[in-house]
Amino acid sequence: MENGAVYNETTEPQGNAPRQPLGCSLRHLRGWRLPAKALQAALSLLAVICEEVVEGCIRCGGLYFFEFKSCSAFLLSLLVLFVFCTDAYETLGEDKVQR
Repeated sequence: MENGAVYNETTEPQGNAPRQPLGCSLRHLRGWRLPAKALQAALSLLAVICEEVVEGCIRCGGLYFFEFKSCSAFLLSLLVLFVFCTDAYETLGEDKVQR
């Protein structure tokens, strides 16, 4: 009996190398997509700031709707950047991210 056979049966197979928690990877947003998403986040933040500058309004319904939309766009663009620029993409799986 060889010594290697005994150890092969009782040891665990080697897994993947441990990943860094929230490691940054830009391979899913290549080319023009990363600057476009960053510009989208910056412009939606600018819209939120511009809305907050308004001190008074006569009919505020449109302003409140604009505030909701610009804040939602900012938060969702940050979420997209977070998922595609970290290891969350691999952790969640491509099929779940696409849904």
